[in-house]
Amino acid sequence: MTGTPPPYVPGHGLLAGRAAVVTAAAGAGIGGATARRLLEEGARVVVSDAHARRLKESAAELAAEFGADRVAALPCDVTDETQVAALFDLAVERHGRLDIVVNNAGLGGTADLVDMADEQWDKVLDVTLNGTFRCTRAALRRMKAAGAGGVVVNNASVVGWRAQKGQAHYAAAKAGVMALTRCAALEAAAYGVRVNAVSPSLAMHPHLVKVTTPELLEELTSREAFGRYAEPWEVANVIVFLASGYSSYLTGEVLSVSSQHP
Repeated sequence: MTGTPPPYVPGHGLLAGRAAVVTAAAGAGIGGATARRLLEEGARVVVSDAHARRLKESAAELAAEFGADRVAALPCDVTDETQVAALFDLAVERHGRLDIVVNNAGLGGTADLVDMADEQWDKVLDVTLNGTFRCTRAALRRMKAAGAGGVVVNNASVVGWRAQKGQAHYAAAKAGVMALTRCAALEAAAYGVRVNAVSPSLAMHPHLVKVTTPELLEELTSREAFGRYAEPWEVANVIVFLASGYSSYLTGEVLSVSSQHP
């Protein structure tokens, strides 16, 4: 029914035996939902986030539900190359392999260009685009060396395709993530690694409510074909699809999790 989320889809063991890293995975957003879905599908997961306290709480909850042997956590600021390297080293050390990387870390904000400071532009680009670059590079280096293939899934946004007032920095970063995804895919295919991205429009989570006015949320929701926002787990389901064998011939693709593809 339009406006009503569908029933939650149970796991089917699609990722049994795989080892994954998910960035920005603390809390109730897409990253947290993705970590849970990967675990439900049988994967072992290393979760990371720049917010150490929230990460610790989220990891403890997941470990209690899925087993401490399947969940590891390490705080990581994706703007810091040393922290990024430590995260991926931990994944290989803890689980003995690296099969799936979900680059979810991103930073938004609203400001018209005439009012935007260099610091605002730089911060959004450094987290959202450069952070995705750093993590993709770290993943591909390790996957190439291991010679066992792998999958990288980046989180883009429909704003990378279409214009939105006050979002020049975020739109530029997300368009960059899309281009990065396509270029990385062509290079990584040579050693059996697939690189794709999801492009959500409006996925609801508590942080979004805090930084977005009710009027804008209502306007954005009205654009959606189903007359509602996406649940974070609905985006996570598409990430699971891209991480699984069901998408074995997809690489360099940006899948719109929305009706708002240009």
